Amino acid sequence: MTDHTALPANAPAFCEGMFYFGKAWPDFAQYGQSAAIAAGHKAIPDPAAKAAVYQTLMLADALRYCTLQVCASKSSGHPGGFASSAEAYAALVMLGHTNIVTEVGHHAPGFYSAMFLDSSLEEMGIRNMTDMMARFREQHGLLGHLSGAIPGLLAPAGPLGQGQHFAMAGALLHPGTLFPVTIGDGGFGEPYVLSAMKHFHFAYPKVTNYLPVLVWNGFSQEHHSMVSLMHNDEMIAYWRAHDFDEVILVDAKAFDDAGQEGAYVDSARFSFSQRLAFMEAVLAGVAKAADSALSGRHTAFIIKQLKGAGMHVSGAKSHNLYPKDTPESPEIQAALEQRALSPESWALVRDNFSRAGGGPAAKTAVTEHVLPIMELGEFPVQEFKPGAQAVPATAMGALVAWLGQQDKRFVVTNADGNEASAMKNINDALKIRHPTVDPLYNQQPGGQVYEPLNEDACAGLAAGLALFGSRSLWLSYESFAINGWPIMQTVAQAMAELRRKTPSAVCMFTAGALEQGRNGWTHQRPEIENYFAAQMRNGNVFLLYPTDANVIQAAYEYAVNSVNKAMVIIASKSPLPVYMTLAQAREAVRKGASLLHDTGAGKRGTLTIAVTGDMVLLPVFAAKEQLEKDGYRVRIVSVVNPRQLYRPTDVAAHTVAEADTGFMRDTDFHSLFSGDLLLGISGGTSGALEPVLLRSRAGQRDVLAWLRGETTATVGELMAFNGITAETIVARVHDFSAA
Repeated sequence: MTDHTALPANAPAFCEGMFYFGKAWPDFAQYGQSAAIAAGHKAIPDPAAKAAVYQTLMLADALRYCTLQVCASKSSGHPGGFASSAEAYAALVMLGHTNIVTEVGHHAPGFYSAMFLDSSLEEMGIRNMTDMMARFREQHGLLGHLSGAIPGLLAPAGPLGQGQHFAMAGALLHPGTLFPVTIGDGGFGEPYVLSAMKHFHFAYPKVTNYLPVLVWNGFSQEHHSMVSLMHNDEMIAYWRAHDFDEVILVDAKAFDDAGQEGAYVDSARFSFSQRLAFMEAVLAGVAKAADSALSGRHTAFIIKQLKGAGMHVSGAKSHNLYPKDTPESPEIQAALEQRALSPESWALVRDNFSRAGGGPAAKTAVTEHVLPIMELGEFPVQEFKPGAQAVPATAMGALVAWLGQQDKRFVVTNADGNEASAMKNINDALKIRHPTVDPLYNQQPGGQVYEPLNEDACAGLAAGLALFGSRSLWLSYESFAINGWPIMQTVAQAMAELRRKTPSAVCMFTAGALEQGRNGWTHQRPEIENYFAAQMRNGNVFLLYPTDANVIQAAYEYAVNSVNKAMVIIASKSPLPVYMTLAQAREAVRKGASLLHDTGAGKRGTLTIAVTGDMVLLPVFAAKEQLEKDGYRVRIVSVVNPRQLYRPTDVAAHTVAEADTGFMRDTDFHSLFSGDLLLGISGGTSGALEPVLLRSRAGQRDVLAWLRGETTATVGELMAFNGITAETIVARVHDFSAA
């Protein structure tokens, strides 16, 4: 790396490691004598003031400089997209709006630079540029894509199309606070950015204190964005069609005096006076947009300038750095020299950043503190007697309804309808949030059930609320959950990294594959269970298979009382036998499994059947009758919480916040799953049985599980198609013995 000059004597200590320092800008003596955000204040008093405009532009270039240097230090990272948003981000900061989220994971180095400049990163030992470069894109450092674990950052970002959910959740929980969310035009087509906001606005028309900021720079990761040919009026109309009352667009092209071709231009190439003019327009536009959003109008702000503005190269070529892009590269050097600020300017930048919003984001962001939530007390569980018939989904629905009545911030999301999942009791008690009042459909504007016909929107709001500190529940058909799971996965990992407690993200997926025979394969997609099962090794993801109506109540109680986890409950919506008492159910959920039946003796050896699910127990118990007649000692074990059945070394529990290390001990496991033969059975996929198969000492082991969907008239017919019947179970056991 180039041996750069030592830190100038008048440079702030945080500048140590910066490669270049520039000269003071023109008129610095007039506009740079003191920070535009005065000591003890949270924002500039007047966005039209010349000093405010001047210093906001200074913040924009400071962000660009830090972003490019830190990326160049590793020849890696994504500077271009954030660079085109720098004026808008700087304007938000100077106006005191620092609870900023994004849907663009590739803007990470820019957001990290903001946290560096306001001193938030000192919370993790990053005090100067040398520290920042050393920790960038390293383990236990500044991850390549945004992590909510970084001090001052509200939420993760990586998969596109997610950030608006965090902004809306924040707005719902914190009236009066603005939650800007930057959205890149490259990922603008990701499902379902604008439709999610439109549904939210219909459901919560008075919650407008979130501000989408479209970074319209004409390019995506490796090519032009798909909206690059739209005209300004078309873009404004597009947002208005999605129910935005106010759409403010500032186009850098209108200020260009450098003769740049094309619809997208780089404001860093303007003359200094025109750079200030553009900055003035952006600052005024953002101020107007923020005031509008905080005054009850659904508002969007659009900044239009070329991707990579102020960087070493523009367009999609600025998106990512490669091994050739080092601090010694002529293009990188030239760009850094052009963006370099004087030592006195860096001092102003630090003063403004650290005062904006009332202090460093690590101290003031809403997610830096545990959000107080309603104490629940004892759950009003209903104990069903073993041998009775009860609907698991309905039993859980009663607890959900009670919880919502206690905690008025609690939100239930469901795209496919609670009634269809035998959970109408939730709608009866909490009501569907809808602008059309209709008692027949339990609709009213103040309801707590959020029902967009979009799993991404359902999962997004539920996940966002949980991450930001409030209780929520996402309900879905298991078959459709894959459409919303990516944001739950993102939030689960974020929760694993958080430095604070937050309610777990709780999901319940009803109508398993076996209940959807007549609908065919479109409604029979339990393969997502293997996705969940794989995530159990993450450390804070739990996959729960309630055995019956008592166990599902215990499972929901367990999930709600947990923190910093993702809890996935899989259960049926049909009347099914009750096998456990409530006390047994609670123990099974905590320990991981429970013995449902033991013959006691058998001349042909001991067969242990490990089962995940509820409905699938019907053919298992039917097979048990024949197997006992055949001389086997049959033990049926319900696997309720398979994550607890792993060995501690199988799971990254030691790496996560609020870790649960209550794994079943070897002695308990081998006592529960003892036997000569082990047969794992699942009405869904087999992944959740992995911990049982790993630890079992049985001499012979096998699995019967879901194969694929088919249209059938009955559950039994569908089970037969998948080879899960009493007859096939018996035949498989006899194959054991013959082997």
